[in-house]
Amino acid sequence: MIKSAALIGAGLGAIGVGVPGIGIGIAASRALEGMARQPEMQGKLLINGIIFAALMEALGLFAFLVALQLYGLGSR
Repeated sequence: MIKSAALIGAGLGAIGVGVPGIGIGIAASRALEGMARQPEMQGKLLINGIIFAALMEALGLFAFLVALQLYGLGSR
């Protein structure tokens, strides 16, 4: 029972790895729209965009690590 629950959790965690990619894509498109509207804000938008993309990517990394741990727990 615990093994199957761990494997289901690992699968759901693997799905969670791809979700931050959607957020990064949306944030990047909004940043590009902002740069197109106000070119003088390009520097601030670029710096903030890189910071937020790194934070969103960290969420995907954490989900990946949790999925690996759950998969390891389920394969015992």
